[in-house]
Amino acid sequence: MEIPTDKPSVKLIGKDGNAFIIMGRCSGAAKRAGWTKEQVDAVMGEMQNGDYDNLLCTVMKYFDVN
Repeated sequence: MEIPTDKPSVKLIGKDGNAFIIMGRCSGAAKRAGWTKEQVDAVMGEMQNGDYDNLLCTVMKYFDVN
């Protein structure tokens, strides 16, 4: 599955660093950017496939974090 190359903007700086909150903010940003459910699910799965560092690396891979 192809993930869009345009990175949706997600504000994380100054927000709660809880993994579930980060994933929720990213999921919302992806949906607002027009990603399909399958694309969102694929990235969420990649975020969950490891530890907290993996989560953050995946967020930075697919989103413009500010």
